Amino acid sequence: METQKKKLAEHKIVKEPYYLPQGNEIELALAAQRHKLPLLLKGPTGCGKTRFMQYLAWKLDRPLITVSCHDDLSTSDLIGRYLVQGNEAVWIDGPLTLAVKAGAICYLDEIVEARKDTTVVIHPLADDRRELPIEKLGAFYAAPEEFMLSVSYNPGYQSILKDLKPSTRQRFVSLSFDYPERSLETRIVMHEAGIDEEFAAQLVHLAHMTRGLKESGLPEGASTRLLIQAGLLAQ
Repeated sequence: METQKKKLAEHKIVKEPYYLPQGNEIELALAAQRHKLPLLLKGPTGCGKTRFMQYLAWKLDRPLITVSCHDDLSTSDLIGRYLVQGNEAVWIDGPLTLAVKAGAICYLDEIVEARKDTTVVIHPLADDRRELPIEKLGAFYAAPEEFMLSVSYNPGYQSILKDLKPSTRQRFVSLSFDYPERSLETRIVMHEAGIDEEFAAQLVHLAHMTRGLKESGLPEGASTRLLIQAGLLAQ
């Protein structure tokens, strides 16, 4: 129990993250949370989806448990598994189980990268049942009101093989993200990289040029995250 409390404390965001809204995404997310609806964030990499979730967790005063999905992510990685400690097998909760028990926010980043059989485990949590079945324990955990499930993916990389099933996608409230408009992106780069407005505006202008090269063989242009990194390195 003490170990779990310590883990949750590490996931609590105590300082307000710097986030500038592009529209009414904050109001929509708060409405979804009030009605116990899960969130699906769609948008290109580095456009602010993770920062948005950090801001939302801070605003709701809930721990944010983030899982970066990949091809080898198994159901046990999410839910938990038995581990041998000394002479006995001890059950260790996975990040999803930990979030459900604590009423935290569980954010599955790039959900389409996970195996199809792994994503099915979130279905009971993403509909009106709001429960997590754990077959190995023979148990069902009902999610408290504070619990929120959120996933994200990049539609620019989607394919027939890597896309969300309709049965998964239709369970979520979808929020579409894109790179901020020029003046907003300039302010973000200025603040995060600690550079002046003129230099930030030059970086943003360059990024917009690269984002228009899809037809010329560049699948995705410079992201806001990349501009911030460039600004930090330039210093």
